[in-house]
Formats: sequence, C-alpha cells, structure tokens
Amino acid sequence: MLPTKAMPQQKMRSTIKSSPSVQKGNPIAPGEQEPLALYIHIPFCETKCPYCDFNTYAGIEQLIPTYIDALIQEVGLWSVTLGPVPIGTIFFGGGTPSYVPPEHIGRLLSTVRSAFTLAANAEITLESNPGDVTMERLARWRAAGVNRISIGVQSLDDELLRLLGRRHTSQDAVDAFGYAQAAGFDDVNLDLMYGLPDQSIDQWRRTLQDTIALGPRHLSLYCLTLEEGTPLEAWVRDGSVPTPDPDLAADMYELAEEIAGRSGFEHYEISNWALPGHACRHNLSYWRNQSYLGVGPGAHSYLQGHRFANLSSPREYIKRVSLRAAGASTPKDFPSALRDGPVDMMERVDARLEMGETMMLGLRLTDGVTGDGFNARFGQTLMDVFGAAIQELEEFGLLQWNGDRLLLTPRGRLLGNEVFQRFLT
Repeated sequence: MLPTKAMPQQKMRSTIKSSPSVQKGNPIAPGEQEPLALYIHIPFCETKCPYCDFNTYAGIEQLIPTYIDALIQEVGLWSVTLGPVPIGTIFFGGGTPSYVPPEHIGRLLSTVRSAFTLAANAEITLESNPGDVTMERLARWRAAGVNRISIGVQSLDDELLRLLGRRHTSQDAVDAFGYAQAAGFDDVNLDLMYGLPDQSIDQWRRTLQDTIALGPRHLSLYCLTLEEGTPLEAWVRDGSVPTPDPDLAADMYELAEEIAGRSGFEHYEISNWALPGHACRHNLSYWRNQSYLGVGPGAHSYLQGHRFANLSSPREYIKRVSLRAAGASTPKDFPSALRDGPVDMMERVDARLEMGETMMLGLRLTDGVTGDGFNARFGQTLMDVFGAAIQELEEFGLLQWNGDRLLLTPRGRLLGNEVFQRFLT
C-alpha cells in the first residue's frame, strides 16, 4: 500500500530540457566527444547550518591555500588519465564557494582550461551565500569566467533564517540578487526551503511571491529533510523545535507549482523551475544519467561504468593528492587512477543498475523518459525491462504515458521515492 502524501526526493550533490541521452551503453569513454560535467567541491563555510549534512566544515580556513593547490593537482592528474576531454559545464558547490577569495576561483578555472577542452558556451555556476555577494567579488567571478550564480536565499523571513542558522538577512538576499543583476549575470538561481518548523503556508506564499518579483530566471525549491546527526534533527527529537508537518509541506509544494507556473516558470524537474531556456545544464547531466567528474573531498564521479567518490576529510584529501602528484609516475589508465589517489569508494555500475538509475533520475524530469531513448541507449524496450513495475505504478496513478514519454503524474511527483525504488529493486 502506498502512502497518500509524501514529499519529493530532495537535493542531490555530486550534492539535469530535452529527452534523456540516447547514447547506447555505459557513459562516455576517453576520447569521445560528449561533454563532461565537472563538479568542484569547496568544503569551507564561515558557519555550518544546523540542518546541513553535506561534507562541509567551519573553522578550517587556514587550509584554503593548500586545499586549492590540491584541487589544481587533482584536476591535472585527471587530465593525464582522461586526456583533453570536452567540459560542457562546471559547478562550484559546497560548502560555500563564495567564501573563498575570488582569485582561487580564477586559478581553478585557468587550470581547467589548460587541462581539458572547455566548451565555448560552457555553463559555469558558483554557489554563493547572500552575505558574500559584493560588486567587487561579482566582477572578479565574471572576469574568471563564471556566468551563472546560485544564491542560497532559503527564506525571506528573518525569523526562519535565524532558525536555519543562516548568516544573512532577507534584505541581504534581496541586495545580493540586485548586485548580481547589476554585475551582468543573466542566469541567477535562487534556492528556497519549505516544510520548515513553524513555517506557515502564508509565510511560504509571501516568500515565493517576493522572490519571483525580484526577477530570477531559475528557482530551486527544496523541502527540509531532517538529516540524522544534524543539530536541527536533535532539536526536533528533543522537542525544542516543532516537528515539521509533511502534509503541510506537500501543500506548500503544490502552492509553488501554482505560483511559479502563473509566473511563466517551467517546472522541468521535481525541485526546479526555470524560465524558458534557463534550466541548469549541469544538473541536467545528472538527471540524464550522463558522465560527470567530481574533484575535492567527498566529490562523486560517474565515468566509464564506474561510480566513485573521494575520501571526505579535507586534510587527508590534501595529503593523498599531494603524495600522488609527487609520485614518480602518474597512472595514465583509468583503473590505476581509481586505485590510487584520493578515491575512497568505487562500484561498478552494471547494465541493469544503469537502467534502473536512468529511470530513477530521468523520471525526476517533467520530460520523463522516452521509449526510443531508452531503447537506443540499452538495446531493450522499457516494457521488456520494467513492464510489470510500470503497469503497477500506472494503476496507482503515479505514472502516465504521453505518446512515447513515460512521466510522473502530479501525485507521482509527491510520491517520487515510492516510484523510484520500483526501478532499483
């Protein structure tokens, strides 16, 4: 029996406007021309928010210079292994990339240009805290090549911002967006959170309306997830903070669909809305289950049928990369690159798992998964591989066909995790 209401699967981190990739078989091998998505992890924060369980750290700013050196070394090592593969998108995530001095962003982008083949129209995104956004920093980011900014607004209610442990006010967020526009950034994403303790539907409506009135091209709207081991989860568990109401959160999600839709935003992925032509190309690579490379501690990659991740500790990461870079020889073949250096976890993704993950990720998109695309990639039809699961989910009202496209229904978007697990078991 399926529950009546739940919330969409939330933010991914390596944590994705057209149909899924039709390339047959596993993700690209070196030398092929499909561009890679490159994720660069910046683990530093001035303060760590009480709801956050990402691989981020406060109070280790002294590591920034040597950490940037290690990132540059890792990029260089991968360029030896992979060759001058094309890079289509770059995403600086964290952590708080805007917290590090801008010259380091410039150094990293110069290294990528030297190590790989950066597409002329590459999308280069940098995540930013509103309090870090100044005209001087924006000018330096643009000069380095950044052309898309993602600002972590989270709320335009100061009381809720204090609950979330954010180091900015609602006015800081409004000012940050204005500065980004004045600096010439056409592509600005604003992150918001809903389903918060003590958040009312009226507060959420005001935040949505006031945010859209600013004029962003992209919105990422995430439901709060109480992650085990975080301070906020402990506060809820001991009763000092109210337990969020999942049914109210579902109502907030539906309100977001209504308000954003009326304002011309396309709901192109479960948690993401964009004006036409402004979907995040980097994240589209994840949701289409295409190849990506992540550098930095805890960063994940998906290359040549392998999923792998670097070790989490920034200090150990710096040590491991430095030792490998100082070695007598650099592994030029892919298996050796996985065995050496900072890689801490690796698994082989066989064809069956790749099919399941292609469904799980592709169904997050409102374009869904096409039968022709699936067949071209895997040489089998959707119904041959997943017919029983698809029929069951259709009967539950969670999936529907639109011509050749298999899509989540509106109810299916609320119960996404229930749908996705059917393709992974």
